[in-house]
Amino acid sequence: MPKPQVHLGQRRTSFPVWVLAFICAIIAFVIIIAGIVVFIGYLAIRPKVPLLYVHTARLDEAVYNQEGVFSVRLTINIKAENHNLKAHVGFYNTKLLLVYHALSIAQLVADPFDVMKNSSQELHYVVESSSIPLDPRVQDLTEQALQNTHMMPFSLKGTSRTRFRVGPLGFLKFWLHINCHMWLPTNNSVVYPHCSTSSH
Repeated sequence: MPKPQVHLGQRRTSFPVWVLAFICAIIAFVIIIAGIVVFIGYLAIRPKVPLLYVHTARLDEAVYNQEGVFSVRLTINIKAENHNLKAHVGFYNTKLLLVYHALSIAQLVADPFDVMKNSSQELHYVVESSSIPLDPRVQDLTEQALQNTHMMPFSLKGTSRTRFRVGPLGFLKFWLHINCHMWLPTNNSVVYPHCSTSSH
């Protein structure tokens, strides 16, 4: 006996489903076009990360007495550079710490400032520390530096933030980090540390 067959009627796609599919297609198309525009804009502008670097440093004076109390005066020039040809860059929250043998000597700060397209701006600091009592280990290292090597170690550590507009890409922001180790001669010679920031 032949098996009975059941014929189901063809189901039609409802109008709301067609509308939803049409909207999804439009959204996908807009996303693709936006991605192409952003990619072309990036290739055309080629944004470059701004940077800070320690241009020159000089130990102007180092005073150390028999009680183990130490003070210094330094001159430090830092350059903020913008190698973007089509965007000026804003630097803000610039805070750097000057350190001697793990002892904080001074904090170097800067008010927000702008660097124009493809240019640089110099930050000039004259740092005078207060009198700092040294522990016995650092006293020995300081005496050796003043009497034998005539070179004193300093570090400059800190961060700065940058913000700049890159055409259709909108605003780009970067954290700049610097960790610069400098050996400065006690004869007031200028040193070029060649330290620059990394970005995140």
